[in-house]
Amino acid sequence: MAAAAAGPGPGSGPGDSPEGPEAEAPERRRKAHGMLKLYYGLSEGEAAGRPSGSDPLDPTDLNGAHFDPEVYLDKLRRECPLAQLMDSETDMVRQIRALDSDMQTLVYENYNKFISATDTIRKMKNDFRKMEDEMDRLATNMAVITDFSARISATLQDRHERITKLAGVHALLRKLQFLFELPSRLTKCVELGAYGQAVRYQGRARAVLQQYQHLPSFRAIQDDCQVITARLAQQLRQRFRCGPGTLSHPQPGPWACRLRSKLVPLLPPAEFHQPALDRRLPLCREGGSGAPEQAECVELLLALGEPAEELCEEFLAHARGRLEAELRSLEAELGPSPPAPDVLEFTDRGGSGFVGGLCQVASAYQELFAAQGPAGAEKLAAFARELGGRYFALVERRLAQEQGGGDNSLLVRALDRFHRRLRAPGALLAAAGLAEAATEIVERVARERLGHHLQGLRSAFLGCLTDVRQALAAPRLAGKEGPGLAELLANVASSILSHIKASLAAVHLFTAKEVSFSNKPYFRGEFCSQGVREGLIVGFIRSMCQTAQSFCDSPGEKGGATPPALLLLLSRLCLDYETATISYILTLTDEQFLVQDQSPVTPVSTLCAEARETARRLLTHYVKVQGLVISQMLRKSVETRDWLSTLEPRNVRAVMKRVVEDTTAIDVQVGLLYEEGVRKAQSSDSSKRTFSVYSSSRQQGRYAPSYTPSAPMDTNLLSNIQKLFSERIDVFSPVEFNKVSVLTGIIKISLKTLLECVRLRTFGRFGLQQVQVDCHFLQLYLWRFVADEELVHLLLDEVVASAALRCPDPVPMEPSVVEVICERG
Repeated sequence: MAAAAAGPGPGSGPGDSPEGPEAEAPERRRKAHGMLKLYYGLSEGEAAGRPSGSDPLDPTDLNGAHFDPEVYLDKLRRECPLAQLMDSETDMVRQIRALDSDMQTLVYENYNKFISATDTIRKMKNDFRKMEDEMDRLATNMAVITDFSARISATLQDRHERITKLAGVHALLRKLQFLFELPSRLTKCVELGAYGQAVRYQGRARAVLQQYQHLPSFRAIQDDCQVITARLAQQLRQRFRCGPGTLSHPQPGPWACRLRSKLVPLLPPAEFHQPALDRRLPLCREGGSGAPEQAECVELLLALGEPAEELCEEFLAHARGRLEAELRSLEAELGPSPPAPDVLEFTDRGGSGFVGGLCQVASAYQELFAAQGPAGAEKLAAFARELGGRYFALVERRLAQEQGGGDNSLLVRALDRFHRRLRAPGALLAAAGLAEAATEIVERVARERLGHHLQGLRSAFLGCLTDVRQALAAPRLAGKEGPGLAELLANVASSILSHIKASLAAVHLFTAKEVSFSNKPYFRGEFCSQGVREGLIVGFIRSMCQTAQSFCDSPGEKGGATPPALLLLLSRLCLDYETATISYILTLTDEQFLVQDQSPVTPVSTLCAEARETARRLLTHYVKVQGLVISQMLRKSVETRDWLSTLEPRNVRAVMKRVVEDTTAIDVQVGLLYEEGVRKAQSSDSSKRTFSVYSSSRQQGRYAPSYTPSAPMDTNLLSNIQKLFSERIDVFSPVEFNKVSVLTGIIKISLKTLLECVRLRTFGRFGLQQVQVDCHFLQLYLWRFVADEELVHLLLDEVVASAALRCPDPVPMEPSVVEVICERG
């Protein structure tokens, strides 16, 4: 064991051949072990499991880099007994086996990587070997090619110089031949109508002829060319001034193609295909008449050296004539005699005729007279601004004829087409402001449509009120039962809401994504907030409230002829708007029109407060009107009767029965639209109370036998003192939104009227008893309609007391008799 651990003895040197490989084997294994430690990221100490405090230079450290087996064995023999030496051997054998096992595991786990690396290295060796062979062959071939090229260049050097000289002479001869043939070429081009080719020939030869004009032969050629060129310029001017003509070529020329290529990027994407281009640019073919032919004539004249300022004026004058003809054609369609085409067809004709022609003129002008500078651009802008203004006026006249229609779809399509067609001239002529003017027209039409829809909503609301009036009057006239107020209210509310939704849907077309002007700031902000929400919806709600409030005018005006049922229905409609409808309509509007404007808008609470105030005013006016109707009956019944000579009462007067019947009908009518309300607790003898003894009459009867002539004054004084301590009754107190409050207000007005009429009359004994019977009858029935029965008792008590004060012989009827008469009545 010691020998195996010690390795070679001290007598074996490094030069001994049998032991040389064996001495190098541990070193190779140590290097391999170090590489594995480097691969797995282990430090020297971590791989060896050496304690952190050990000396790395210790020769007795088995895992150290400086391990010496002889020193290690000497140390063991000196320090360890035999048993410990045997244990050390056993432990060393175990560690050797563990290391062998770990090495095998490591090899097995990385076997595929080793194989792949071996194959890659073998393949790289083969590929590099082939590449070296190919590079050698390439170098050899390049050397051969270089040798051949050098010999060919040396052989053809003289011939190349001669060929170059001959080629130069040939080119010079061709140029001379072209110059000598130039007059005949120009003449032939003029005869054939190939004016563009003639101008190009002249342009090629002009500089040479000018340079060598001192030579007689070149001078003659130049003179002939000038004569022909003058004749060519004269023909071009004649063609240009005489208006549209036809050129000889049926196919598009270079100028028309260039104009088409310049205008195509300015057209909407939907019109890129060839048929649409032919409709949008009908004058871009040379066989037609229009701006391309005129522009080509001007271009040729400019190339011949004609004055640009004069040509510019003539070009705009001819363009004005053609465009004014288009405007006259559009204006003729608006005349009274022929039927005007629909607005979409009108805008299509204007876009394809006038706008298309204006685009061609602007493009041709910018192409031809670019050298004119800002002055020329301003002249073109003024030209376009003037004619564009006339075109816009015609468009506005035609659009004004569409304001009476209710359908916005055709109008919006026409406006979209109109706005799209003006993109091209707007881009070409930014200084003319055509695109901005078109946008202003669209915005103005949109505002007018909002006003039209607002007026339509107002008319629809008035129409609903007219239908309600007719429905309320028709059953009375025919003597049959009509629709109830609840049904009429539901019909009015649904009709108004459907009209509002229809108007919102109609104006929403202006903000559709496919519409070209919907992305403008006006339609993304002010149109939605101030136009639709404030102008249309809020404006209609306020108009509806104002219209409803107009029925609350004083009698004799509109309010005097208003059916009370209509007032009640309108009050309930406004109350429903305050509770739910206004919030729903504004929420629907905000959802459909996403407002991107920071302008202040009317809060929902403000509108709800206005609607509630309108409902309150209508209901208050309803109470006044119904109270006035009953009051008129009571006033006439008191004023038309002789109360001093009346007979002893035997029954209740008919007017009192009518008052109870009308009050019951009002109770039923109000109950159809409003809730019951809250009443105070009723006493058990409400229907049994009679007016046999009253405070005032009781006092009067008690003190009457001892009254002196001044007794009436004393009685009035006592009555007035008693009123000071009684509860004050507010006849025109605010009306709440319930049936009890409405009936209480009507009954207070009626009984207060009866009291005031009684105070103006003088009663006999039987007249006082008749008033006593009538008041008892009213008390039997009216107490159940009011919120507090004591109110009825107090007012009726005042009526009888006032009658007693104005009676010379105040003898009241027995309560039992009064009850019998009232029960019999």
